[in-house]
Amino acid sequence: METVRFRPRRKSGGWLKWVVLMSGLLAMFSVIWVGWERLSPNNTVVKPDYGTTHPILYHGEAAKDGALVDGDQIRLPLSFIYDQLGLKQEVYFEEKTGSIVMTNANKVLRFKTNALTATMNKKEYPLRIAAEVKDNVAYLPTTPLEELYGLKIEYNATDDIVTVMRAGDAVQRGISPEEGVIRTSPSIHATIVKRLTQKEELRIWGEKDGWYTVQSIDGVSGYAQKKAVTLTELEQIDAQQEPAPYNAWKVIGSKINLTWEAVYQKAPDTKQISDMPGVNVVSPTWFELLDGKGNIKGKADMQYVNWAHKKGMQVWAVFSNSFEPDRTSAALGSADARLQMIRQLSAFAEMYKLQGINLDFENVNTADKANLVQFVRELTPLMHEQGVVVSIDVSPKSNSEMWSLFLDRASLGKTVDYMMIMAYDEHWASSSTSGSVASLPWTEQSIKTIIEEDGVPANKIVLGMPLYARLWTEKTDDSGKTKVTSKALGMDAINNIIADHKLKPTFDADSGQHYVEYKEDGALQRIWIEDGLSMKSRTALAKKYGLAGVATWQRQFSSDDIWGTINQSLKQLP
Repeated sequence: METVRFRPRRKSGGWLKWVVLMSGLLAMFSVIWVGWERLSPNNTVVKPDYGTTHPILYHGEAAKDGALVDGDQIRLPLSFIYDQLGLKQEVYFEEKTGSIVMTNANKVLRFKTNALTATMNKKEYPLRIAAEVKDNVAYLPTTPLEELYGLKIEYNATDDIVTVMRAGDAVQRGISPEEGVIRTSPSIHATIVKRLTQKEELRIWGEKDGWYTVQSIDGVSGYAQKKAVTLTELEQIDAQQEPAPYNAWKVIGSKINLTWEAVYQKAPDTKQISDMPGVNVVSPTWFELLDGKGNIKGKADMQYVNWAHKKGMQVWAVFSNSFEPDRTSAALGSADARLQMIRQLSAFAEMYKLQGINLDFENVNTADKANLVQFVRELTPLMHEQGVVVSIDVSPKSNSEMWSLFLDRASLGKTVDYMMIMAYDEHWASSSTSGSVASLPWTEQSIKTIIEEDGVPANKIVLGMPLYARLWTEKTDDSGKTKVTSKALGMDAINNIIADHKLKPTFDADSGQHYVEYKEDGALQRIWIEDGLSMKSRTALAKKYGLAGVATWQRQFSSDDIWGTINQSLKQLP
């Protein structure tokens, strides 16, 4: 009988268990590895790289262009001065000539690239190093920047880092209680740019995702964990020490009451000028731009000055651009031409004992907007040094490029002592429709927009008031088409028309003025009248908005009695 032997059955699935076991181990190790990676800080130390040689750090951020360093002398790139410091209006650079003009409220500094000579308000100003242009980038020495704008500049030669701060900056300080690190980004996995010693001081510029933006005292910037930094004191960069600001002339107990004196060919005969009670400033149109090089044509008259001063009136001479846009562009666009204008105005002010210069720039290309501001910034400190008031005439805001949009009223208002709003010519001589020279609602809106939109202080604004009206002629031809023409007439001429035609003025509520109309030679004649009523209403606007005063265009349009009306109205103002 055959013996049957049974073999034990081999267990199946062992390999599967092995795979499962290994997979589990791998997963466990992966989790451990990921956790370790997530929690383990990066200990790699790298040299700070700010992308430039001699990097500039401002508020913990690196500028796109580095500085030029020559021993202990530093030059800053114009791009940094403009973009980070925001001094585009204050620091002017003319690439063609290498001219540099720095301005603040009291000082004007002029120099050129590759030159050690400079002038500060007409006096010599020594430069230890010259400005220069390298690789199409202009670099300016730091000393005048520190003096005019209160910069604080630190240079660490070891790490080759320039740190810039500004007067008035308040910087939070901190320390690293234990040994710590500064990293390239706000993450423990970011590389280290500096290891901190225990209690090493830091400047703190900001905060992001549980990290501080920090800068070590030797200049290295980056990120440090908030929990690794203890806040200490607030570092206050000393405010800039400046002389007391210039205090422009003000009328004690009243307001400015200025009248312009239009001088065309010959000087006015002061013996023929009637008394003007209350007028405290006369502004003769004496100076005008002659050419694009900045030369000025003058018609000043010392006899007129003496007459005005004996009457107790100040003289603020007008400087006009002659309303020539091309000539104006050339003069404003050149640092040398602007200086030529300023030198002449300074000499005229001294020669004729002027108390003020009134700028009247009209019909100007919009492209010259910034250059006009630059001219005023360069002129004003030098005038103030002579005790001369600077004012500028501006039109009401409109969409006209050549008569309104070229005016940066906000910037001009920060520089000048007074801004005259020429609140007239609502309807121009060539207007296609008849209307008031300056209706009261339009006048009020002109004031409000400049105060509210441009931020010009009300106590710098002088309201321009017209002493003239327009006689409008509307004539309809056989085809039914109406042609509108006008001519400007002074107050006496208007009064004569009213008397000759036995007209009775009526009140026009829309304009806030008296109004007359009549027929002559088949045409309709219309006048919105400037008289005592309109002057009282305009001076009331000066009271309502707290303006510095009023100005009238122009004296020769006046009636003798209007000065008393304006004077009494102003006396009633606070």
